[in-house]
Amino acid sequence: MSSAPDSTPRPAGSREGAPVRPPVDGGSPGAAAAGGPGPAPGPSARRSVLTWEAGCFVAIGIVSTAGQALLYWLLRGWWPPAAANLVSLLVLTVLNTEANRRLTFRHTAAPPVRAHLGAGALFLLGYLLTSGAVLGFRRAVPGASPAAETAVLAAASVAVTVVRFLVLRLAVFRRPGRRRA
Repeated sequence: MSSAPDSTPRPAGSREGAPVRPPVDGGSPGAAAAGGPGPAPGPSARRSVLTWEAGCFVAIGIVSTAGQALLYWLLRGWWPPAAANLVSLLVLTVLNTEANRRLTFRHTAAPPVRAHLGAGALFLLGYLLTSGAVLGFRRAVPGASPAAETAVLAAASVAVTVVRFLVLRLAVFRRPGRRRA
């Protein structure tokens, strides 16, 4: 028994028979190919976008936090805490921002310069907060091991990440038509 041909519009360059993935912005599958965004996304589509963004951001954040903690731990053998944190945070912020630009917020088409400049301001905030946490911990527990410092750094990074997601989503990667809060 054969089924009727699929009449779903396909984006340019897609294969016949390949599944059509609905767009992340809630528009119709062929809207991008037709040059328009399609109808305004309803509440369900907005929740879907937020779920995608939050899920991607968390996954990238976990990898980034682990990478930063590992790099910090390695550098901490030679450098003081503030220097090790600066380098590890700088390297992972650039990688994290690019991953989020390409995956999490890919539907916004934010230019790389805007994304990285916006993330740069957040980098400064993140550096101050995470360094403050590590240095405060070292003052409170002078004989703490680099592994304990790394745990404090990771916990502080989680708090910074929540703020980072909100700022990136609402300001840096704001979709056209989305009002500023």
